[in-house]
Amino acid sequence: MAEYPTLAILGAGSWGTALAALTARNGVPTRLWGRDASALAAMADSRRNRRYLPDIELPQALDFEADLATAVRGAGIVLIVVPSHAFGAMLDELAPLLEEHTAIAWASKGFEPGTGRFLHELVARKFPGHAAAVVTGPSFAREVAAGLPSAVTVHSEDDAFAHQLASLLHAPNLRAYSGSDVLGAELGGAMKNVLAVATGIADGMELGLNARAGLITRGMNEMLRLGVALGARPETLIGLSGLGDLVLTCTGDLSRNRRLGLALGRGVAIDEAIRQIGQVVESVLTADEVARLADQHGLDLPISAGVRAVLHGEVTPVDGLRALMAREQKPEYPRGLFGHG
Repeated sequence: MAEYPTLAILGAGSWGTALAALTARNGVPTRLWGRDASALAAMADSRRNRRYLPDIELPQALDFEADLATAVRGAGIVLIVVPSHAFGAMLDELAPLLEEHTAIAWASKGFEPGTGRFLHELVARKFPGHAAAVVTGPSFAREVAAGLPSAVTVHSEDDAFAHQLASLLHAPNLRAYSGSDVLGAELGGAMKNVLAVATGIADGMELGLNARAGLITRGMNEMLRLGVALGARPETLIGLSGLGDLVLTCTGDLSRNRRLGLALGRGVAIDEAIRQIGQVVESVLTADEVARLADQHGLDLPISAGVRAVLHGEVTPVDGLRALMAREQKPEYPRGLFGHG
């Protein structure tokens, strides 16, 4: 039987818990850390995450640890699964604790608020010399935890680490692929949240399946154009981390970002919609950072810009749709695949 490194997963929300259950079932020594010690104790006792995954029984092999230093001590890999706005602070807490040999991975999706920096940039600044990887792809936590067929992708500049981490995640009901385009993988995982709000709004307004398909396709165009401007590989963005995640979040009602759009399209105020969802909705901050990156590269991304305007209360969903439909007629790809359409 293969000997696995100890894996410390930081973040006991739905996705962190689902990944911890997956790796523990795979025979990987896994510790799950969270900020709420009482919640962790209840999870250890009941073998359930009552708040996020109440129907999923957690494996007996999964360990729970409320002390961060203890959780990461001796771990071969630390996998961070916290919201993107808390990612930088999590790295700061890890800085005095992480051992020299420990590799770092994250399954968080988004940018650093206020700067637009990618999460891998924060890791490189804080932990130079450590192997680093992002885990992303079309994967609702509830379905992964339940053992339903899923696929993810692990990207790292260190090919050996990407393969190692993918091997730890690979299971009978989960295919884990690997790659080396960290920027592209992160962009797809972040930007799809913004575009899912757009399709949610259209569906909340009952605009039909044609509108949904059009928004997904033109949203994919925006993702590709921004990705290429930033140096991402197009094949990454038409793979699991881009197109795959985009289709999932734009069509699946387990998506928090799609549910936010649905509520807005039905006339619910944004604060009330977020309260009803009861979890972090990444698109609210991500929309600002996509706009920042688009401005830096002189790109017109009308769907993403419209979502940002709606989220900031600058336009209503109806007015945002009217503005999109009023844009001038033009070729679908005026200057080739990545033209400024």
